[in-house]
Amino acid sequence: MRLVSKLTRPEDVTAQAVTSFDATPDVRLRTIMQSLVRHLHGFVAEVGLTEDEWAAAIRVLTATGHITDDKRQEFILWSDTLGVSMLVDALAHPLPSGATEPTILGPFYVPGSPLRPYGADIAEQEAGTPALVQGRVLGLDGAPIADAELDVWQNGDNRLYAVQDGDAADDHLRGRFRTRADGSFAFRAVRPVPYPIPDDGPVGRMLAASGRHPWRPAHIHVVVRAAGHKTLTTHIFDMDSAYLDGDTVFAVKPSLLRRFERHEAGDEGTPEGVEGPWASLALDIVLAPGEDDAGVADRGRTH
Repeated sequence: MRLVSKLTRPEDVTAQAVTSFDATPDVRLRTIMQSLVRHLHGFVAEVGLTEDEWAAAIRVLTATGHITDDKRQEFILWSDTLGVSMLVDALAHPLPSGATEPTILGPFYVPGSPLRPYGADIAEQEAGTPALVQGRVLGLDGAPIADAELDVWQNGDNRLYAVQDGDAADDHLRGRFRTRADGSFAFRAVRPVPYPIPDDGPVGRMLAASGRHPWRPAHIHVVVRAAGHKTLTTHIFDMDSAYLDGDTVFAVKPSLLRRFERHEAGDEGTPEGVEGPWASLALDIVLAPGEDDAGVADRGRTH
């Protein structure tokens, strides 16, 4: 019998790759892998990806792995700048009306920040205009939440986080605070400034080639944890900052804009030791009731 050869079509390759996961025991993993193959193959076919372009993509992924270490996570930067982080966040955290909205964690979070007393300063060296942040953590019903934990971190006026700054102490511009019986909290920070994400690696080269900028608007990061409530990961944005309409990681939400009020030394409420201009920020945070999925509540937990 004469065998008649049959040419393999692109769709045959995709079908074989999808079928290869049919016996995956974990149903969720099988769903994810087969969908990944379909969408990835669909992308390749849609743009007609060339061999040279695919080789270039492999080099980019290799360079991403090489530049990533315990202080820099280039893969998170890819996720952030492609909008994936915000999409995953939006899908994972549907919240009731009135709850403070979440946003991305970002690549500079470091677990194990020191637990600091009420009103303490998170700046362990000069870092910009002092900013007194005061407010309460509340439930949806307006009741105060006692013993909630706020895990805060930010950049200084040199545009760097402590993990990026070789001259900064490890705990500079970060700390954890607990709310009092009335849900109140207070801490000293500095007024944040806009900053560029690290753009000397593969993500930066992508942004430059795409005509995009690397800048983020000024913000302070906060993770709030409280028993019986969903853990909140969010930013507090300075409503007077540049780049609010063009955050390179798409993390700005209008409900997270806040006013940093400017004051002069000697004005009522001037923090102890402040001898020049300073700012104040009133900040109430509203948590949704519930429990976190396994692993989420413990992200960054140190106690």
